[in-house]
Amino acid sequence: MNIVVLAGGLSAERDVSFVTGKNVADALREKGHKAILLDVFMGYSDKPEELTGIFERSEEVSAAVSGISQEAPDLETVRKSRKDQSKSLFGPNVIELCRMADIVFMALHGANGEDGRIQAAFDLYGIKYTGTGYLSSAVAMDKGLSKRLFLANQIPTPKSVSMDRTACQWEFSETGLTLPCVVKPCCGGSSIGVSIVRDEKEYQQALKEAFRWEEKVIIESYVKGREFSVGVMDFQALPVIEIAPLEGFYDYKNKYAAGSAVETCPAQLSPSITEKMQHYAVEVAKALGLETYARMDFLLDEQENIYCLEANTLPGMTPMSLLPQEAQAVGMDFPKLCEEIIRISLKKYA
Repeated sequence: MNIVVLAGGLSAERDVSFVTGKNVADALREKGHKAILLDVFMGYSDKPEELTGIFERSEEVSAAVSGISQEAPDLETVRKSRKDQSKSLFGPNVIELCRMADIVFMALHGANGEDGRIQAAFDLYGIKYTGTGYLSSAVAMDKGLSKRLFLANQIPTPKSVSMDRTACQWEFSETGLTLPCVVKPCCGGSSIGVSIVRDEKEYQQALKEAFRWEEKVIIESYVKGREFSVGVMDFQALPVIEIAPLEGFYDYKNKYAAGSAVETCPAQLSPSITEKMQHYAVEVAKALGLETYARMDFLLDEQENIYCLEANTLPGMTPMSLLPQEAQAVGMDFPKLCEEIIRISLKKYA
């Protein structure tokens, strides 16, 4: 197949997306596919190009990848570096190349990737892509909205409130929650802008940090417990994986710095808790309408109460990412996982 692996963009998770994309492109080439790794924002070339036969040169024309830095990228610098300075998210030749492909593998993370906007554009262009559709992507991206759907479908989640910058409650006592709590951007990923708050001063600092990234934030009751994740493919749960950071919580650094967390798959849980967590993961997929694949994050407190935090519609596919480890636990290696995601995604277009 001729495949565009779409990565990069204008998200705080831009660097992570490139590493996901490179891993996917390499794996698909290993399986005999012609895969071009393409930056959705920078595009391919800023000059008129003859694109016929470009998939025969897939490795040559693919975007270069350097790795994940310890800090999120400066997006303003990224914007200024594009030669055409267009206001469009789609860089030169992106739509043309995606229309030429048999399918686009969505390796994007965060805003303008997981929020459904690109999926909606592709639907209008008749471009096939991996992952769920535009509406379910948008719903899952909004943590406040998805939490309301969790509760409506009897899926436990920590108590929370949402607020935007224009109507922010800067006094913690006005939130109706108790300390400690967690403050996070409403639609962000990779734990960027997330803070654990223990007093009023930390609360106000955490709000300022979260508002650096978005106009809307979530304040959530803090749950002390173990962290888990469960992948779902075609409404079937994968094994549960446990994530135990060596220091602090599972933040941006601990997610992408080698050796920062111990990950155990299958997680060491009782059969009943495992089954219940997998059940909730599938119920989240059904509640949000996640058609193809996703990964749900959970906490388990000391009384063995399970809480769902969020759904990730385009989970990371880096060497340290969770979904590939879960697939490996059931005998599905990384190249096979990439092909299986494509197979499931193509069912939407049958």
